[in-house]
Amino acid sequence: MTSPLLHHRSAGPAAAPPLLLGPSLGTSLAVWDPQVPALARNHRVVRWDLPGHGGSPADLLPGAGAAAIATVADLGRLVLDLADSLGIGRFGYAGVSLGGAVGLWLAVHHPERVASLALVCSSAQFGDPGPWLERAALVRKQGTAPLAATAPDRWFTPGHRSPAADALVDDLRAADPAGYAACCDALAAYDLRSELHRVTAPTLVLAGREDRATPPVHARELADGIPGATLTELAGAAHLAGVEQPAAVLTALRAQLTPPSLNDDARHVAGTAVRRAVLGADHVDRATARTTAFTAPFQDFITRYAWGEIWTRPGLDRRTRSCITLTALVAGGHQEELAMHLRAARRNGLTGEEIQEVLLQSAIYCGVPAANAAFAIADRILREGDEN
Repeated sequence: MTSPLLHHRSAGPAAAPPLLLGPSLGTSLAVWDPQVPALARNHRVVRWDLPGHGGSPADLLPGAGAAAIATVADLGRLVLDLADSLGIGRFGYAGVSLGGAVGLWLAVHHPERVASLALVCSSAQFGDPGPWLERAALVRKQGTAPLAATAPDRWFTPGHRSPAADALVDDLRAADPAGYAACCDALAAYDLRSELHRVTAPTLVLAGREDRATPPVHARELADGIPGATLTELAGAAHLAGVEQPAAVLTALRAQLTPPSLNDDARHVAGTAVRRAVLGADHVDRATARTTAFTAPFQDFITRYAWGEIWTRPGLDRRTRSCITLTALVAGGHQEELAMHLRAARRNGLTGEEIQEVLLQSAIYCGVPAANAAFAIADRILREGDEN
């Protein structure tokens, strides 16, 4: 019988370098919403929910329904089970608070799995165990409502309010008390201060300067103890820095998770995946087979920039990009490319009627002769599709 897994969501090209994102105590995987679209351009992003949070069942952890006490190691093993189930071996990892503690445990105990590590408003030890055990007892007795009432003051700078912040407080209110309490037990027992020297993965430590839950001194301890770690302190940010300062956190993460020497490689992987999905695997295989030493730099260029940089952007869906591309090719009179992208448009879900509308619009703004040639090519391509 297969063991239950942490609830998770994936985004980005399946062939891109994997990146796992861990949440903070009391939040769901939505805590990473501001960063996921951009990170998923060049990574296979997998974010997960803590037991009892979001979609993860509480009884994944001991202590949520058994006599044993949960530990961060238990959470780390659940993350490894998730990665194994998805066929992910080595991965980048970024985590907020408790999610960061899980990443640190993985980096210490399973260094062969962690390619890079980002610890966001996290710690090697979250204070004395007593308050965590008291919080666990409170939640087991009264639920998470008392904590939800005070969460904005713990998570955000004074006066910060936003729909994203409100939604995360709602996630805390909806968390299963048994799962939340088990995570508190795990935090009470957690202490990796003496193990920091064992981390070999390139590590970024991010701190919110106004974080009261894990003040910057915690981040400095991490950065001082982890060999070669980089420390960045963010102004105007408290514990959930990625919600308050999403752009600053994204910039730091992208620099850490996609070092300059790997940028082109990551774009090439992502671009190849999108190019095959849009143009068809057979077309891309034929183009690759025809590549010579003279044309190879150009093939690499269009794979990385046209497909890996533009077509992977989250701002437009592929149907819309196909409409724009068809119009541009009509205007430029690029008939061979037009034929290729007409087939791609069908693959991206455009109907014959929608292609007809695009070409009629092009006739007005690009000229009747150009549209006349485009209609002839499109008629042939659409007939090919009907015959297949």
